[in-house]
Amino acid sequence: MKNLINYTLAAGLAAGAAAHSHNHLHRHVKKDAGSKVEKRQPDVVTEFVVGPTETVYQLGGKLLDAQKAKAGLEGGDYVVVGETTPTYTPPPPPPPPQPTTTSVTKLAAQFIEKPSSSSAPPPPPTTTYQPPPPPKSTQAPAPKPSSTGPSYSGGTGLNAQFPSGQIKCSEFPSQYGAVPLDWLNMGGWAGLQFVPDFSISALSISNIVTGIAGQSCSSGCMCSYACPPGYQKAQWPKAQGATKQSIGGIFCNSDGYLELTRDGSSTLCEPGAGGVTIKNDLSEVVSTCRTDYPGTESMVIPTIAQPGQEIILTNPVQDAYYVWNGLSTSAQYYVNKKGLGAKDACVWNSPSDPTGAGNWSPIIVGVGKAKDGITYISIFPNLPTSNAQLDFNIEIKGDINSKCSYINGQWSGGSNGCTTGMQSGGQATIHYF
Repeated sequence: MKNLINYTLAAGLAAGAAAHSHNHLHRHVKKDAGSKVEKRQPDVVTEFVVGPTETVYQLGGKLLDAQKAKAGLEGGDYVVVGETTPTYTPPPPPPPPQPTTTSVTKLAAQFIEKPSSSSAPPPPPTTTYQPPPPPKSTQAPAPKPSSTGPSYSGGTGLNAQFPSGQIKCSEFPSQYGAVPLDWLNMGGWAGLQFVPDFSISALSISNIVTGIAGQSCSSGCMCSYACPPGYQKAQWPKAQGATKQSIGGIFCNSDGYLELTRDGSSTLCEPGAGGVTIKNDLSEVVSTCRTDYPGTESMVIPTIAQPGQEIILTNPVQDAYYVWNGLSTSAQYYVNKKGLGAKDACVWNSPSDPTGAGNWSPIIVGVGKAKDGITYISIFPNLPTSNAQLDFNIEIKGDINSKCSYINGQWSGGSNGCTTGMQSGGQATIHYF
């Protein structure tokens, strides 16, 4: 979580990859008002090793008593920033025996892996932008309408090049793949970051103000958006927050037109690696909400699984995805209780369940394809943010190399979550039942 953007990450990730976790706390600015993102110390990078879990909190560089930290979190005075989610190298799939060695990885901000000196991410494409033809009429998969809340549409023209500098900021670009999130009351945008000092040549951004409901994309704003399930936002500037805040979206220039922000990328959305789906075998809808990252980091990007529906979950390829502070990142999804549609679940503060949905969802799922070709899938509790209990079971099935489930309130392999791996070309299903 970047402070004053009000996004809180869980303190730990998975059983089998327990952490000695240091969490930096900052004063919590309420979500109902726009707030300037002020300078702060860089987010912590934590080394994770196999062993018991210990969570340590720091405030202003000093250790803070756990009970005082807990009281501050519950009272809304503090939020957790620089939270890390550990990973590990699981054993290969049977029949070969499981190895006993584990890897040590330094992580930070949303599922992060330390870059390896033995391999480097591929450089971005060097092709120059050409004016695009009219958007193609392709339609990405979209969930069926939900009786529990509005469905979302959009995602046409996913392969169409975006005409940078030609579309007004007042027009939401759904014909180029973006999906409007109307329930957020921000003109369809997933998040707004006002960066009046930004320029394409900037090395970093110091002046950042987070937009709130009722505002819209306007000059000097970085305007973030959702993409359909299986796809993710492809635009973010090279310049990021001066104190490690994440910045993402397309930019509304001084003339009131939308500009691309990522070198080498001319589309708004890009596909993930695939191979991971959600299967809802419950009798009610389940909303799995991804954080708007890079960007405001609120959990508003919807993957809505209707009863009986199987829907793809975006699986970022870490070598080609957003890099935070030199580190690769993956995706985090907040799993809400059954029966909550997008407007009640894919929000920061849920109007129907303020202590058990949205930012306070019971469970978080992490997904990402690492440099070793393995897709890591994790399930873990949303602690210390929420004590809410999920009202259904979760189990990861398919071409995976270790059991990972949450059944009747019990985790497989431990008490703090679990992680499993899927080889390249495999298929895995996150089963809700």
